Amino acid sequence: MIQMLRREFLAGITVSVVALPLALAFGIQAAGSSEGAIIGLYGAIITGFFAALFGGTKGQVTGPTGPITVIFTGIIASHGLEYAFLAAFLGGLFQIVFGLLKAGNYLKFIPLPVVSGFMNGIAIIIIMGQLKYVTGSFLVVLLTIVFMLASIKWVRAIPPSLMALIVGTMAVFLLEKVVPAISFNLPFINDFVVFDVVERIGEIPKGLPEFHMPIAGMDMMVSLIPAALSIAVLGSIDSLLTSVVMDNMTGTKHKSNKELIGQGIGNAVAGLFGAMPGAGATVRSVVNLRSGGQTMISAMVHSVALLLFMLVFGSFASQIPLAVLAGILIITGITMFDYDSFKILKDEPRSDAALMLVTMILTVAVDLMVAVGVGIVMSALIFMKRMSEEGFSISESQEDGLKVYGLEGPLYFGCTDRLTEVISKDEGKVIAINLELVNMIDASGAAVLLQLDGQLKGKGQKLYLYGAAKNIERNLRRMKIVERLGTGGYFEDFKELDTFLKDHQTA
Repeated sequence: MIQMLRREFLAGITVSVVALPLALAFGIQAAGSSEGAIIGLYGAIITGFFAALFGGTKGQVTGPTGPITVIFTGIIASHGLEYAFLAAFLGGLFQIVFGLLKAGNYLKFIPLPVVSGFMNGIAIIIIMGQLKYVTGSFLVVLLTIVFMLASIKWVRAIPPSLMALIVGTMAVFLLEKVVPAISFNLPFINDFVVFDVVERIGEIPKGLPEFHMPIAGMDMMVSLIPAALSIAVLGSIDSLLTSVVMDNMTGTKHKSNKELIGQGIGNAVAGLFGAMPGAGATVRSVVNLRSGGQTMISAMVHSVALLLFMLVFGSFASQIPLAVLAGILIITGITMFDYDSFKILKDEPRSDAALMLVTMILTVAVDLMVAVGVGIVMSALIFMKRMSEEGFSISESQEDGLKVYGLEGPLYFGCTDRLTEVISKDEGKVIAINLELVNMIDASGAAVLLQLDGQLKGKGQKLYLYGAAKNIERNLRRMKIVERLGTGGYFEDFKELDTFLKDHQTA
């Protein structure tokens, strides 16, 4: 027990070191100013603690992430910071409802091209959001990127983002002291190396976050619903993707609906205390796991460690240059980008490639929720087209002198036109359809069988069905299809049908 607690404690401390610069950077990007540092830090503390306590993924670490940052940035821009916190609270409530309604069982069906597309779009947005620091403090951003890349390659003991944060801040401090004392003969060099205007985070409050519920009228509450749903839906997707990564690494199985409830509680509490919402963070969760964290304890320790840092070392954090955080976010955006989704474009079906590109473009140019919504609808249409062309087939055979049409695959609304076209061309007096290999049937698929029966009767032909699996036959009987076909319309197997036809021919 002591060994386990020690391991969890050390893992939580390690993760807090990784989470600190990202929480500060994401908060500043969302708010658009240095004041955002505290809401990002509060967000990591609150969502990290409560999502771990009530969530359903062992060792998962929650906090501000790229998708959440992009969503929250837009909400602040359109409604202001005060109501953005209310949107975070409502988003958390929506997530709790998702969990209670077992929605976690369905979010996993979002196709990979859609996920890759919106993650790529988010990466682009994050990088674009730092361009103002690139133009204002180019050398500082460049030095930070160089320090972080060097740390990724050669330093193992300290997380790259923390190394870049420390070294970048120290470099700015030294250069501010050294450069003014040096006189350059070339004016453009003097302009290039000015350091006295590098903006800092500024004072970070040392107290605990205060409870505050914004007062909003019904009109405002209604207008915040789309924003809250954006936080809930994309935060849930982001978290459950991280849960899947954790499952693959640990060989365990997360509880998706419990995880949604935990995430919802974390975001709801964050909104009530003026903090940024969060989601399961893949990098932080992986670091936690590799550092020995296997339970909720390490993720909760990470939150407590961040709180202690804020209370004890807040004055030091206030000296961190915003351009250093911008450099860290640029590398974060670059590493978020799914390069494999582009490498395999030439090998994927064109429809999947188009789906990924459309989702990515809409994410950048329009809105995350629009991008995901359009992506899901497109993927559903593509899937239906594929199933009608490849998943469903019609074969012809001769059974004891009788022509039989064998159906295979799902008989659903996407296949009905094709089946009608094939059967309507047959001019035989007797037409038999073998349902043995039909694995699913919907209302449209069942209805087309009745429609065919009626059309054939009008032409003096007769339709017979046989061989459906027990579950398919049960559906046909429940929808009254067998009953409406009448006696001699449906048979258990071909032998029963053949006997029936021979008896009636004799009669």
